[in-house]
Amino acid sequence: MMPKETMMAPMPNTGSKRILIIVLVCALVATSILAGYFYLQMSKLKKNSQGLGQEEVQKVVSKVSHLILLPEGETPTISTLTDKDISLLKSQPFFSKAHSGDQLLVYTNAKEAILYSPANNIIVAVAPVTIGSSTEKK
Repeated sequence: MMPKETMMAPMPNTGSKRILIIVLVCALVATSILAGYFYLQMSKLKKNSQGLGQEEVQKVVSKVSHLILLPEGETPTISTLTDKDISLLKSQPFFSKAHSGDQLLVYTNAKEAILYSPANNIIVAVAPVTIGSSTEKK
């Protein structure tokens, strides 16, 4: 006969298993809720990204229009310059006085570029723009 101790396997602690299952279920539910929240936020941003962009463009155009007459009937393309952009463009006279954070407004139809400093609320430079490649005559 076998000793009594070896015949009976120890019973696992069912209370700690329940707690572990509850914690895992709560973590799964919390993760699902967070994923849903972030998905909805991303969807809202995708829907409003053009609206926010247009709103920002209108703010910049409004500020610049107080400093210089702007071409009518055209919405500019606006880029904000970074330190990296400036280091690449410093050799060009148009960008010689540019600083990080300055905004470049390009009017393609009017063929005009305006460099605006929002920090100082001034026009830094204005220049004509040639867009596209020249065509070769045959």
